[in-house]
Formats: sequence, structure tokens, C-alpha cells
Amino acid sequence: MTESWVNSAERIGVDLHLELSGPGGRRAALTRALREAVRSGRLAPGTRLPPYRSLAADLGVARNTVADAYAELVAEGWLTARQGSGTRVATGVAPLGRPGRPGRPGRPGKPEPRRTAVLTPMATPSGGRGPRHDLRQGSPDPSAFPRTAWSASYRRALQAAPSEAFGPGDPAGRWELREALAEYLARARGVRTEPGRIVVCSGFAHALRLLFGQGAGGVLRGPLGVEAYGLDFHRGLLATAGVRTVPLPLDEHGARVEELGRERAVLLTPAHQFPTGGPLHPERRAAVVDWARAQGAVVLEDDYDGEFRYDRRPVGALQGLDPERVIHIGSVSKSLSPALRLGWMILPEHLVGPVLAAKGEREGWASAPDQLALADFMRSGAYDRHVRRMRQRYRRRRDRLVAALAAQAPHVEVTGIAAGLHAVLRLPPGSERSVVKAAAWQGVALDGLAAFRHPETRMPPSDGLVVGYAAPAEHAYGAALDALCAALPPA
Repeated sequence: MTESWVNSAERIGVDLHLELSGPGGRRAALTRALREAVRSGRLAPGTRLPPYRSLAADLGVARNTVADAYAELVAEGWLTARQGSGTRVATGVAPLGRPGRPGRPGRPGKPEPRRTAVLTPMATPSGGRGPRHDLRQGSPDPSAFPRTAWSASYRRALQAAPSEAFGPGDPAGRWELREALAEYLARARGVRTEPGRIVVCSGFAHALRLLFGQGAGGVLRGPLGVEAYGLDFHRGLLATAGVRTVPLPLDEHGARVEELGRERAVLLTPAHQFPTGGPLHPERRAAVVDWARAQGAVVLEDDYDGEFRYDRRPVGALQGLDPERVIHIGSVSKSLSPALRLGWMILPEHLVGPVLAAKGEREGWASAPDQLALADFMRSGAYDRHVRRMRQRYRRRRDRLVAALAAQAPHVEVTGIAAGLHAVLRLPPGSERSVVKAAAWQGVALDGLAAFRHPETRMPPSDGLVVGYAAPAEHAYGAALDALCAALPPA
């Protein structure tokens, strides 16, 4: 056991006693000690922690030991780290309950049982109160952004960048990133391409705007086949561009592509249908490519979370079947962060020129330094390591969701869990609206399945919840699951 005082009051405001003990070495012991200091309230929300070097000197440990401990607690949501403001206790951590009750004078205090920290809803930056538990789909864990590795890539990229990188630039995107993407996507997703066929964009929505434009000026024209369940935001964007969308029914094998007719394109999520889950069946993958060849049409492949697979073999990109008939669209919104605003299109050769013309010579492009940093992040292996780490974390999150449902609501069927960052909970007919309302009363924000249904589909409605399990902080996830289960209808 090692007991140490962090006694630099000018650095953290108070003296802090840390007891480094238990299994796992110095880093694990320090992580536990800091976590307990936050949990017990000895380190209050907003408290600034000392720099790595200072705390390492106070404790007599290596600087990397402190850096790794801080990074783990940032990933769990106990701490926050921002350039220029240091590492602080997260403001959302608010433990309730007293650690113990003092005894009466002259009598020993009666010990209270050990308690788990309970978190209260905190005020949002706007001053209001948001939901205590955010289980909406679409967002990765923001606390897990690899700040240290990204910062290292950013520094290397800036130091190596040629001067012309800070000029107007190429509307296709930085060549360094397009080379890195071509190598990575070929290796990890089975994409067949070369840098000259890649156009960097700001994400999937930006790609749709570039492809369909406004009115008759777009690269592609409707009607566009779409899956009967998908993002209403994308349908609205297409409607604004004057594109009519034709819904394709879904079943356990994905979109019913045999119902495609004279549409000029089709938009699919073949690796993991959004939001219902499951890959497009191999026979239908081949069939939709044959349809595109016969009709002179194209397939838009939304590969929004193809890297996060858990219980099945990887499903390669549909684009690999025919690079001249499939447009592969991806981004780092799920794998890294939507805040980066970095995505890409892998285009058939005959569409590269028209897309670049639509993008324009002075279009608001993605940041060149961010592109260079992502190229370094991929080539250094940091991107692969981050994806593997997050795949393990999200699988554990998914397993906890399934276990909580099995224990507290075994009558609720959970589907779409073989991959991705969300699951679908099937509900009794007619109950979806009341359950979403009950969840809101429990402080849980989530989406009902009806929100994703195409208004013109002839498919029978199906009640359910779309539950995102990636975004909640690690220390708050258990409480979020309990609140979710409390809102579900009884058997």
C-alpha cells in the first residue's frame, strides 16, 4: 500500500490524500483512487487536477502512469480534458448521500452500508435541464474520443504539411487522405478504388446534397428507391431537392430489391439496415447490382457503421461487386466523432467530374488540417486501434442492455444487435407512443420506430423503440438501463 498527499494547493486548490493500493499496478491503483475521490465528493465537479508531470512527481510514479489514468477516467466520463484548461472533474458528476453518519458525542458512529454513486440531472449549458439519460441512436461515446492520439497525429500532420496545404486546395480533398482512405477501405471494407475516385465531403448529408443538388442541376435524378425505414432527415433533404423517394419493403433479409422498377438510383444500408438491423442477403446484393447494370442506374451504399460488428462475420462493402455501379459513402461520424465533419464518396469513374463540378471551386470544404490529421491517424495505425477498442466497448454495452432486458423485461424482444450502435426493442401493437412518453417521464430520451417509417410505405406498422447504447457515459449507463426498463410495458 502507498499513501501519498498531493500537496500542491496552487495547482488543484486543496490537498488531496490518495491511497494507491490493490491489484493491477500503479496505474490501476491511481485510477481507482482518483475515481473514488470523485465518487465520494472529495474532488468536486469542476476541480482542476494537476498536470501529469506535477502529479507524477508528488506520487513518485511515471508521468505516463498519470497520463494513462487520466485518459481512462476521461473515457469513463469522470473527467474532462480540454486544451488550455487542463484536466477537470466532469461537471455532470453529482454524488448523492453522505459517506457516513457521525456518532453522538462519546459514542462510536454507526457505519452505513457501502453505496453506489447516484447521479442527478445536471443543468445543460443553455441553463435548462436535459434528459438524464440519452439513449437516442446516432452518436458514439463523446468521452471516448482519442484526444491524445489525435493530438499527436495533428501535430505530425501540421509539421509535415507543405505550404500549399494552407491555400485554396483541391475540391476532391487532400491527396494524402484519399491515399490513406483507399488503402484502409480496401483492407477493412473490401472497397475497390484508387485515390482519384475519392471525393472528400463533410458527411453523408453533404454527399446527398452534392449528388442530387437542387432541381434539375444535380448529378443524379430521381425517382430514388429507399428502404421503408430510414432517417427522416435524409428523406426531407431529398424532398427539398425535388427528388421523389419510393419505399422498398423490408423483411428479415433486408430490402426487397426485387420490387425495384424504373427508379434511377436506390439508397441502401446493406451492411446493417438502419434502423431495423441485419445485413442485406447475398442474393439480394447480387440482384441489386444486376438491376443497376440493366437499368443504367446506380446504387448508393450508406456504410454508416460497417466497422462495428459483434456476432457475425464482417460484411464487405457492396461496392466491391461493381465499382462502376455503386457509390460507397462513409464518414467518421460513428467511428470517431460527428464533430470532425469528415466523410467521403467512392465514385464510379464517370461521376467524378460531375461531382467535382457540383462541389465547385470555392465550396465550403472540410478543413485541410483535419484531413491531414485523419490521414496520419489512419496510416499510423491509431484509427484501427481506436476502432478495435470501441468495438469491444460497444459490444460490452450491448451485452449489458441485453442482460438488463433479460432480467427486468424478459417479455421484450430485442433485435438488430449483431452490429452497430443501437438495438430495436419490439413492443406490443399500439403501445409505442405511450412507452416513449413513459420513458420521457423516467428521464430517458429515445426514439420510437415510427419516427423512421416512410410515410408512403405499404408495410404494416411495427411498434418498437430504437435504443442507442453508445453515447451515455460509462458510469451512468447502468442507471440509464434501469430507467429504460422501468418505462417498458409489463408482460
